[in-house]
Amino acid sequence: MSAGHLAVIDMQRVFADLASPWAAPRYADAAAGVRTLLPAFAGRVTFTRFVAPEHPTGVWRAYYDRWPFARRPPDAELWDLDAEFADEARHVLDAGTFGKWTPELAARLAPGERLVLAGVSTDCCVLSTALAAADAGTEVLVVADACAGADDDSHRKALHVMDSYRPLIRVTTVAGLLG
Repeated sequence: MSAGHLAVIDMQRVFADLASPWAAPRYADAAAGVRTLLPAFAGRVTFTRFVAPEHPTGVWRAYYDRWPFARRPPDAELWDLDAEFADEARHVLDAGTFGKWTPELAARLAPGERLVLAGVSTDCCVLSTALAAADAGTEVLVVADACAGADDDSHRKALHVMDSYRPLIRVTTVAGLLG
């Protein structure tokens, strides 16, 4: 089996900027892991972007009431991919949901191909994507050192939860995946 299809989850300015309320403190560590992974997945990479919907519905209205700074259109700078990945991003999937396992992402995988996840935030969008993909019957590998959480404790806990779904979801490292 090939290494799979790499989904790089939400490596965006809003999570990289330490002044942002949504900053992932170890974003730079996750970015280093992503950089190492990219050559092994040439042509099999999808970058995702979390973007706010123009008109939030349901409980999302309360969510954006809590985070009004995020009520920006999809072309706002805070939603931009990190500049270091913008040139690498041949395929970009935008979603106004935490989980990025959408029909569009599913269609990017070959039948039976595994989904490899990296990015931010481990305890939110990575976790939500992993669970939905596993529910759909897709093998999921989460690359721990190419992810970052809202904080170290949340990152560790999310990895532990995801790894408890074996064999549907397995947590690995960059070296474990590439070695």
